[in-house]
Amino acid sequence: MARKIGISMPCCYILLVNLISVYSLVDQGMYRRNSYESATGSTGSFPFLMPLVSPKTPDLYLCTPIKVDPTTTYYIVGFNPNATMNTAHHMLLYGCGEPGTTKSTWNCGEMAQATAEEKASPCGPRSHSQILYAWARDAQKVSLPAGVGFKVGKDSPTKYLVLQVHYAHVDRFKDGSTDDSGVFLDYTEKPLQKLAGTLLLGTDGIIPAMKTEHMESACEITENKVLFPFAYRVHTHEMGKVVAGYRVRSNSEGIQEWVQLGKRDPLTPQMFYNVTNTEPILSGDQLAMRCTIKNTRHRITKIGPTNEDEMCNFYLMYYVDHGETLDMKYCFSQGPPNYYWSNPDTGLHNIPHIEASTL
Repeated sequence: MARKIGISMPCCYILLVNLISVYSLVDQGMYRRNSYESATGSTGSFPFLMPLVSPKTPDLYLCTPIKVDPTTTYYIVGFNPNATMNTAHHMLLYGCGEPGTTKSTWNCGEMAQATAEEKASPCGPRSHSQILYAWARDAQKVSLPAGVGFKVGKDSPTKYLVLQVHYAHVDRFKDGSTDDSGVFLDYTEKPLQKLAGTLLLGTDGIIPAMKTEHMESACEITENKVLFPFAYRVHTHEMGKVVAGYRVRSNSEGIQEWVQLGKRDPLTPQMFYNVTNTEPILSGDQLAMRCTIKNTRHRITKIGPTNEDEMCNFYLMYYVDHGETLDMKYCFSQGPPNYYWSNPDTGLHNIPHIEASTL
Protein backbone atom coordinates (compact mmCIF):
# COMPACT_ATOMS: atom_id res chain seq x y z
CA MET A 1 0.00 0.00 0.00
CA ALA A 2 1.28 3.44 -0.86
CA ARG A 3 1.91 5.95 1.84
CA LYS A 4 1.90 9.68 1.18
CA ILE A 5 4.39 11.84 2.96
CA GLY A 6 3.46 15.46 3.43
CA ILE A 7 6.33 17.93 3.76
CA SER A 8 5.43 21.39 5.03
CA MET A 9 7.49 24.21 3.60
CA PRO A 10 7.38 28.00 4.07
CA CYS A 11 5.92 28.58 0.60
CA CYS A 12 4.59 25.27 -0.65
CA TYR A 13 3.32 21.82 0.23
CA ILE A 14 4.26 18.82 -1.92
CA LEU A 15 2.95 15.29 -1.52
CA LEU A 16 5.53 12.59 -2.14
CA VAL A 17 4.47 9.13 -3.22
CA ASN A 18 6.54 6.38 -1.64
CA LEU A 19 5.88 2.67 -1.47
CA ILE A 20 7.11 0.52 1.40
CA SER A 21 8.38 -2.16 -1.00
CA VAL A 22 11.46 -1.36 -3.07
CA TYR A 23 11.59 -2.70 -6.60
CA SER A 24 13.61 -5.89 -7.02
CA LEU A 25 16.11 -4.39 -9.47
CA VAL A 26 17.64 -2.36 -6.62
CA ASP A 27 18.71 -3.25 -3.11
CA GLN A 28 16.33 -2.13 -0.42
CA GLY A 29 17.51 0.89 1.54
CA MET A 30 16.06 3.61 3.70
CA TYR A 31 13.98 6.08 1.71
CA ARG A 32 15.55 9.50 2.22
CA ARG A 33 14.83 13.03 1.09
CA ASN A 34 17.25 15.84 1.82
CA SER A 35 15.99 18.56 4.10
CA TYR A 36 14.29 21.53 2.54
CA GLU A 37 16.51 24.49 1.79
CA SER A 38 15.29 27.87 2.98
CA ALA A 39 13.39 29.90 0.43
CA THR A 40 14.70 33.22 -0.76
CA GLY A 41 11.76 35.55 -1.22
CA SER A 42 8.96 33.61 -2.90
CA THR A 43 11.27 30.96 -4.36
CA GLY A 44 12.03 27.60 -2.76
CA SER A 45 14.23 24.63 -3.63
CA PHE A 46 12.99 21.05 -3.50
CA PRO A 47 15.36 18.04 -3.66
CA PHE A 48 14.04 15.40 -6.07
CA LEU A 49 16.56 12.58 -5.63
CA MET A 50 16.82 8.84 -6.14
CA PRO A 51 15.91 7.11 -2.85
CA LEU A 52 19.32 5.55 -2.09
CA VAL A 53 19.14 2.96 -4.86
CA SER A 54 21.76 0.32 -5.64
CA PRO A 55 21.31 -0.75 -9.27
CA LYS A 56 22.69 -4.15 -10.24
CA THR A 57 21.86 -4.27 -13.97
CA PRO A 58 24.13 -2.44 -16.48
CA ASP A 59 22.36 0.12 -18.67
CA LEU A 60 19.45 0.24 -16.23
CA TYR A 61 16.96 3.09 -16.60
CA LEU A 62 15.45 3.67 -13.16
CA CYS A 63 12.48 5.95 -12.36
CA THR A 64 11.05 7.38 -9.13
CA PRO A 65 7.98 9.65 -8.77
CA ILE A 66 6.63 12.48 -6.65
CA LYS A 67 3.03 13.64 -6.63
CA VAL A 68 2.58 17.40 -6.71
CA ASP A 69 0.09 18.91 -4.25
CA PRO A 70 -3.11 19.05 -6.37
CA THR A 71 -4.49 22.07 -4.50
CA THR A 72 -1.75 24.49 -5.58
CA THR A 73 -0.16 25.60 -8.86
CA TYR A 74 3.64 25.79 -8.85
CA TYR A 75 6.13 27.14 -11.38
CA ILE A 76 9.55 25.49 -11.72
CA VAL A 77 12.10 28.19 -12.50
CA GLY A 78 15.44 26.37 -12.20
CA PHE A 79 17.16 22.98 -12.16
CA ASN A 80 20.28 22.29 -10.07
CA PRO A 81 21.65 18.79 -10.77
CA ASN A 82 22.94 16.55 -8.00
CA ALA A 83 24.85 14.01 -10.12
CA THR A 84 28.17 13.18 -11.76
CA MET A 85 28.88 11.41 -15.05
CA ASN A 86 30.92 8.86 -13.11
CA THR A 87 27.62 7.54 -11.71
CA ALA A 88 24.79 8.62 -14.03
CA HIS A 89 24.98 8.49 -17.81
CA HIS A 90 22.08 10.91 -18.07
CA MET A 91 18.91 12.04 -16.27
CA LEU A 92 15.49 13.11 -17.53
CA LEU A 93 12.70 14.84 -15.62
CA TYR A 94 9.22 14.00 -16.89
CA GLY A 95 5.96 15.78 -16.21
CA CYS A 96 3.17 13.20 -16.10
CA GLY A 97 -0.56 12.99 -15.57
CA GLU A 98 0.05 9.63 -13.91
CA PRO A 99 3.31 7.75 -13.27
CA GLY A 100 4.03 4.57 -15.20
CA THR A 101 3.40 2.43 -12.11
CA THR A 102 2.55 2.74 -8.42
CA LYS A 103 5.97 1.46 -7.36
CA SER A 104 8.47 3.73 -5.61
CA THR A 105 11.17 2.82 -8.16
CA TRP A 106 10.89 0.86 -11.39
CA ASN A 107 12.70 -0.12 -14.57
CA CYS A 108 11.59 2.54 -17.05
CA GLY A 109 13.87 1.70 -19.98
CA GLU A 110 11.20 1.90 -22.66
CA MET A 111 13.57 0.69 -25.36
CA ALA A 112 15.56 -1.67 -23.15
CA GLN A 113 16.05 -5.30 -24.09
CA ALA A 114 13.61 -7.76 -22.59
CA THR A 115 14.47 -8.96 -19.10
CA ALA A 116 12.77 -11.04 -16.48
CA GLU A 117 11.85 -7.86 -14.63
CA GLU A 118 8.64 -5.93 -15.07
CA LYS A 119 9.06 -2.62 -16.92
CA ALA A 120 6.89 0.47 -17.24
CA SER A 121 7.22 3.81 -18.99
CA PRO A 122 8.01 6.94 -16.95
CA CYS A 123 4.42 8.18 -17.45
CA GLY A 124 1.21 6.16 -17.58
CA PRO A 125 0.24 4.75 -21.01
CA ARG A 126 -2.65 7.17 -21.61
CA SER A 127 -1.59 10.07 -19.44
CA HIS A 128 -0.05 13.45 -20.17
CA SER A 129 3.70 13.10 -20.78
CA GLN A 130 6.43 15.64 -21.46
CA ILE A 131 10.12 16.08 -20.74
CA LEU A 132 10.82 19.17 -18.64
CA TYR A 133 14.57 18.85 -18.14
CA ALA A 134 17.54 16.72 -19.19
CA TRP A 135 21.12 16.40 -17.92
CA ALA A 136 24.33 14.58 -18.88
CA ARG A 137 28.14 14.85 -18.82
CA ASP A 138 28.43 16.97 -15.66
CA ALA A 139 26.21 19.78 -16.93
CA GLN A 140 25.71 22.72 -14.57
CA LYS A 141 22.63 24.43 -13.13
CA VAL A 142 19.96 25.88 -15.42
CA SER A 143 17.98 28.97 -14.43
CA LEU A 144 15.05 30.04 -16.58
CA PRO A 145 14.70 33.66 -17.76
CA ALA A 146 13.03 36.05 -15.32
CA GLY A 147 9.28 35.57 -15.22
CA VAL A 148 9.38 32.16 -17.00
CA GLY A 149 8.43 28.84 -15.40
CA PHE A 150 7.17 25.31 -16.02
CA LYS A 151 3.64 25.10 -14.63
CA VAL A 152 2.83 21.99 -12.55
CA GLY A 153 0.13 21.02 -10.07
CA LYS A 154 -3.45 22.26 -9.78
CA ASP A 155 -3.91 24.16 -13.06
CA SER A 156 -1.60 21.96 -15.11
CA PRO A 157 -1.87 18.50 -16.71
CA THR A 158 1.40 17.71 -14.89
CA LYS A 159 0.24 16.10 -11.64
CA TYR A 160 3.36 14.00 -11.06
CA LEU A 161 7.07 14.51 -11.64
CA VAL A 162 9.11 11.43 -12.54
CA LEU A 163 12.91 11.34 -12.34
CA GLN A 164 14.64 8.93 -14.71
CA VAL A 165 18.32 8.07 -14.25
CA HIS A 166 20.30 5.93 -16.71
CA TYR A 167 22.94 3.87 -14.93
CA ALA A 168 25.21 2.75 -17.77
CA HIS A 169 27.75 1.10 -15.47
CA VAL A 170 27.08 -0.49 -12.09
CA ASP A 171 30.52 -1.60 -10.90
CA ARG A 172 30.55 1.02 -8.14
CA PHE A 173 27.42 -0.58 -6.64
CA LYS A 174 28.80 -4.12 -6.32
CA ASP A 175 29.76 -3.46 -2.69
CA GLY A 176 26.23 -2.35 -1.81
CA SER A 177 26.84 1.38 -2.27
CA THR A 178 23.77 3.50 -2.92
CA ASP A 179 22.97 6.54 -5.03
CA ASP A 180 20.89 9.67 -4.62
CA SER A 181 21.41 11.30 -8.02
CA GLY A 182 18.72 13.79 -8.93
CA VAL A 183 17.95 17.46 -9.22
CA PHE A 184 17.04 20.33 -6.91
CA LEU A 185 13.97 22.08 -8.29
CA ASP A 186 13.72 25.83 -7.82
CA TYR A 187 10.04 26.83 -7.77
CA THR A 188 7.61 29.57 -6.90
CA GLU A 189 3.90 29.86 -6.20
CA LYS A 190 3.81 33.34 -7.69
CA PRO A 191 1.68 33.11 -10.88
CA LEU A 192 3.78 33.48 -14.02
CA GLN A 193 2.32 34.46 -17.39
CA LYS A 194 5.29 33.22 -19.41
CA LEU A 195 4.98 29.43 -19.42
CA ALA A 196 7.95 27.27 -20.36
CA GLY A 197 7.86 24.21 -22.58
CA THR A 198 10.41 21.75 -23.94
CA LEU A 199 10.22 20.22 -27.41
CA LEU A 200 12.35 17.13 -28.06
CA LEU A 201 13.52 16.41 -31.60
CA GLY A 202 15.11 13.03 -32.29
CA THR A 203 15.47 10.12 -34.66
CA ASP A 204 15.38 6.37 -34.97
CA GLY A 205 17.58 4.65 -37.54
CA ILE A 206 20.97 2.99 -38.03
CA ILE A 207 24.54 4.08 -38.76
CA PRO A 208 26.39 1.76 -41.17
CA ALA A 209 29.76 0.34 -40.13
CA MET A 210 32.74 2.67 -40.61
CA LYS A 211 30.59 5.49 -41.98
CA THR A 212 29.65 9.05 -41.03
CA GLU A 213 25.87 9.44 -41.12
CA HIS A 214 23.48 12.37 -40.83
CA MET A 215 20.51 11.68 -38.55
CA GLU A 216 17.76 14.22 -39.28
CA SER A 217 14.23 15.15 -38.27
CA ALA A 218 11.84 18.05 -38.86
CA CYS A 219 8.30 19.00 -37.85
CA GLU A 220 5.98 21.87 -38.75
CA ILE A 221 4.51 24.05 -36.00
CA THR A 222 0.79 23.81 -36.75
CA GLU A 223 -0.61 25.27 -33.52
CA ASN A 224 -1.56 28.95 -33.46
CA LYS A 225 1.02 29.90 -30.83
CA VAL A 226 4.07 32.15 -30.72
CA LEU A 227 7.14 30.44 -29.24
CA PHE A 228 10.07 32.35 -27.80
CA PRO A 229 13.10 30.01 -27.80
CA PHE A 230 15.67 30.59 -25.08
CA ALA A 231 17.74 27.43 -24.52
CA TYR A 232 18.80 24.23 -26.25
CA ARG A 233 20.53 21.00 -25.34
CA VAL A 234 22.05 18.24 -27.46
CA HIS A 235 22.51 14.55 -26.71
CA THR A 236 24.29 11.66 -28.38
CA HIS A 237 26.42 8.83 -27.13
CA GLU A 238 30.16 8.52 -27.81
CA MET A 239 30.09 8.67 -31.63
CA GLY A 240 28.32 12.03 -31.93
CA LYS A 241 30.34 14.81 -33.58
CA VAL A 242 27.92 17.71 -33.85
CA VAL A 243 24.21 18.36 -33.29
CA ALA A 244 22.45 21.40 -34.77
CA GLY A 245 18.89 22.75 -34.63
CA TYR A 246 17.16 25.20 -36.98
CA ARG A 247 14.03 27.21 -37.50
CA VAL A 248 12.93 26.98 -41.14
CA ARG A 249 10.66 29.66 -42.65
CA SER A 250 9.72 30.52 -46.24
CA ASN A 251 10.34 34.12 -47.28
CA SER A 252 8.10 36.22 -49.55
CA GLU A 253 9.63 34.52 -52.60
CA GLY A 254 8.96 31.03 -51.28
CA ILE A 255 12.61 30.33 -50.47
CA GLN A 256 13.18 28.59 -47.17
CA GLU A 257 15.50 30.42 -44.79
CA TRP A 258 17.26 28.31 -42.17
CA VAL A 259 18.04 30.14 -38.93
CA GLN A 260 20.33 28.32 -36.52
CA LEU A 261 18.99 27.89 -32.98
CA GLY A 262 22.02 26.08 -31.63
CA LYS A 263 24.92 23.84 -32.60
CA ARG A 264 27.13 21.90 -30.22
CA ASP A 265 29.70 19.17 -29.84
CA PRO A 266 27.67 16.59 -27.87
CA LEU A 267 30.74 15.34 -26.01
CA THR A 268 30.97 18.62 -24.11
CA PRO A 269 28.78 19.03 -20.98
CA GLN A 270 25.22 18.34 -22.11
CA MET A 271 23.55 21.26 -20.37
CA PHE A 272 21.04 23.79 -21.70
CA TYR A 273 22.81 26.64 -23.50
CA ASN A 274 21.41 29.96 -24.69
CA VAL A 275 19.99 29.72 -28.21
CA THR A 276 21.87 31.59 -30.91
CA ASN A 277 18.69 33.26 -32.21
CA THR A 278 15.76 34.32 -30.01
CA GLU A 279 13.40 35.42 -32.80
CA PRO A 280 9.87 34.05 -32.30
CA ILE A 281 8.85 30.75 -33.87
CA LEU A 282 5.44 31.00 -35.54
CA SER A 283 2.74 28.69 -36.82
CA GLY A 284 3.84 27.42 -40.24
CA ASP A 285 7.54 27.40 -39.34
CA GLN A 286 9.40 24.11 -39.24
CA LEU A 287 11.90 23.02 -36.61
CA ALA A 288 14.69 20.83 -37.94
CA MET A 289 17.59 18.95 -36.33
CA ARG A 290 20.65 17.10 -37.56
CA CYS A 291 23.18 14.91 -35.73
CA THR A 292 26.47 14.03 -37.41
CA ILE A 293 27.44 10.57 -36.17
CA LYS A 294 30.76 8.88 -37.03
CA ASN A 295 30.59 5.11 -36.63
CA THR A 296 34.13 3.79 -36.09
CA ARG A 297 32.86 0.29 -35.38
CA HIS A 298 33.07 -2.62 -37.82
CA ARG A 299 29.35 -3.21 -37.36
CA ILE A 300 26.07 -1.39 -37.76
CA THR A 301 25.12 0.78 -34.77
CA LYS A 302 21.43 1.40 -34.15
CA ILE A 303 19.59 4.08 -32.23
CA GLY A 304 18.88 2.71 -28.77
CA PRO A 305 19.32 3.20 -25.02
CA THR A 306 22.59 1.43 -24.22
CA ASN A 307 26.27 2.27 -24.60
CA GLU A 308 26.36 -0.17 -27.51
CA ASP A 309 23.79 2.00 -29.29
CA GLU A 310 23.61 5.65 -30.30
CA MET A 311 21.12 8.48 -29.74
CA CYS A 312 20.37 11.71 -31.59
CA ASN A 313 18.44 14.37 -29.65
CA PHE A 314 17.98 18.14 -29.73
CA TYR A 315 15.97 19.71 -26.89
CA LEU A 316 14.51 23.18 -27.37
CA MET A 317 13.27 25.18 -24.38
CA TYR A 318 10.85 27.99 -25.18
CA TYR A 319 8.12 30.03 -23.55
CA VAL A 320 4.76 31.46 -24.57
CA ASP A 321 3.78 34.84 -23.17
CA HIS A 322 0.08 33.98 -22.96
CA GLY A 323 -1.97 30.81 -23.11
CA GLU A 324 -0.59 27.29 -22.86
CA THR A 325 2.52 25.69 -24.36
CA LEU A 326 2.51 23.40 -27.39
CA ASP A 327 0.41 20.27 -27.36
CA MET A 328 3.23 18.79 -29.46
CA LYS A 329 5.98 17.61 -27.11
CA TYR A 330 8.05 15.38 -29.42
CA CYS A 331 9.27 15.44 -33.05
CA PHE A 332 10.82 12.17 -34.23
CA SER A 333 11.72 10.70 -37.61
CA GLN A 334 12.57 7.18 -38.78
CA GLY A 335 16.12 8.32 -39.44
CA PRO A 336 18.52 6.68 -41.91
CA PRO A 337 18.21 4.90 -44.23
CA ASN A 338 14.54 5.90 -44.50
CA TYR A 339 14.38 9.60 -43.58
CA TYR A 340 16.54 12.52 -44.64
CA TRP A 341 15.77 16.24 -45.00
CA SER A 342 16.43 15.83 -48.73
CA ASN A 343 13.61 13.32 -49.22
CA PRO A 344 11.07 14.75 -51.73
CA ASP A 345 8.14 14.35 -49.33
CA THR A 346 9.65 16.51 -46.55
CA GLY A 347 9.07 19.77 -48.43
CA LEU A 348 12.48 21.02 -47.27
CA HIS A 349 14.87 22.82 -49.61
CA ASN A 350 17.75 25.30 -49.48
CA ILE A 351 19.27 22.94 -46.90
CA PRO A 352 22.50 24.28 -45.34
CA HIS A 353 25.71 22.28 -45.36
CA ILE A 354 26.45 21.29 -41.77
CA GLU A 355 29.54 19.34 -40.78
CA ALA A 356 31.44 18.69 -37.58
CA SER A 357 34.42 20.57 -38.98
CA THR A 358 32.46 23.83 -38.86
CA LEU A 359 32.40 23.84 -35.05
